Amino acid sequence: MPLKIFVDSDVVISSLLSSTGAASFLIHQTENIKLFVSNLSQKEMEIVTDRLHIQTDKLQSLLERKFTIIDLRNKARENYFHYVLDKNDVHIVFGAKETQVRFLITYNIKDFNSEKIKQDLNILIMTPGQFLQYLRSLQ
Repeated sequence: MPLKIFVDSDVVISSLLSSTGAASFLIHQTENIKLFVSNLSQKEMEIVTDRLHIQTDKLQSLLERKFTIIDLRNKARENYFHYVLDKNDVHIVFGAKETQVRFLITYNIKDFNSEKIKQDLNILIMTPGQFLQYLRSLQ
């Protein structure tokens, strides 16, 4: 059974910017992983790729090939505001809970109340590099 992980948009963008970093390795070269991202993150990534002059079709192709996109429109997220420092990140925690993942992967760990998320939701927050180390420890 694959490990399910919810991925923040910064990790996806990083994988598009560098083919040698931990984010790229995680997305492109790990097996037995099921990747999730929210439709709200998808919109955010489209804006960022445009701003950084990354081809939009590269992003769309990556999302189609590697990710399951969860639709969070019209879903109540109010109960998750106390898990984040930035209210714009609440959909990430909510999406992770909705998809019943064990891991939330982000470069912005400081934006999340990691201990509370771990205690209340049983979700671990890690950077791509930390998650890759975790995977290596399982072997």
